[in-house]
Amino acid sequence: MVVVLDSVGGPERPRHPEKAHRPDQPVLRKPDWIRVKAPVSPGYAETQRIVRDNRLHTVCEEAGCPNIGECWEKKHATFMIMGDTCTRACAFCNVKTGLPGALDPAEPAHVAAATEKLGLAHVVVTSVDRDDLDDGGAAHFAAVIGAIRARCPNTTIEVLTPDFLRKDGAAEIVVAARPDVFNHNLETVPSKYLSVRPGARYFASIRLLQHAKELDPQLFTKSGIMVGLGEERNEVLQVMDDLRAAGVDFLTIGQYLQPSRKHHPVVRFVPPEEFKALATIAYAKGFLMVSASPLTRSSHHAGEDFARLKALRAAR
Repeated sequence: MVVVLDSVGGPERPRHPEKAHRPDQPVLRKPDWIRVKAPVSPGYAETQRIVRDNRLHTVCEEAGCPNIGECWEKKHATFMIMGDTCTRACAFCNVKTGLPGALDPAEPAHVAAATEKLGLAHVVVTSVDRDDLDDGGAAHFAAVIGAIRARCPNTTIEVLTPDFLRKDGAAEIVVAARPDVFNHNLETVPSKYLSVRPGARYFASIRLLQHAKELDPQLFTKSGIMVGLGEERNEVLQVMDDLRAAGVDFLTIGQYLQPSRKHHPVVRFVPPEEFKALATIAYAKGFLMVSASPLTRSSHHAGEDFARLKALRAAR
């Protein structure tokens, strides 16, 4: 669990002001299969130092990812650009909500420098939602991709973008920068959007993924959902069909973990064997690659997964 108050730079203030006065939600005891090691390794400390030295944010920290110890030990980090404050207020997410500050023009260079220092063969770049920007931050994504390409020409780049809702031309800007993987997470099934992801629109997200593939048919596209939010099995299967109709190559499915008592409750913990069954079905529906397990997250093992994706496409 995490706190819902920030005390940096002044008195305590809600990290999620829209959730501060909501009643506490029940918290289910985690089962034995939801267990991770504490982040105490020298590799973790070195990754943390490089992130701090370059004044960067990571989704690993801001979203409270359970895999941070494993990934940072290997010097794998997912950079979160455009600040640490999101303009949305999703019920599942631990990223701070509020009015973001101005974009940092030096951030693309800092991300590229950190990528080089960490020795990343594959880097994942994500962001907060920036509904306050005319292009949703698409040009900033493109600038980050360009800076990494210039400094680390052999590094492959995966972007995990917001939905760019009502931001015409944003997808074109990002795809034109030539990332290797275009990822946008649906997060949950359509029936849960109003309570889980109220600022988004399910079919707009589907269309974003489809449009990215139309703009560059060789681009790998990827999306992920969480389970345990109260969805039905047939709804998950329908999401698979919708993603395949949009030409998505790679599907990730992981267990939702409740960041605090103010967030959406975990309705149930899905056992590992159900994840295996979902993966089998997803492969049968035509996905090039599927990662489904309780601790699967979009960026977990992203480098290894990208190598497998390339190999699988080449073998077809």
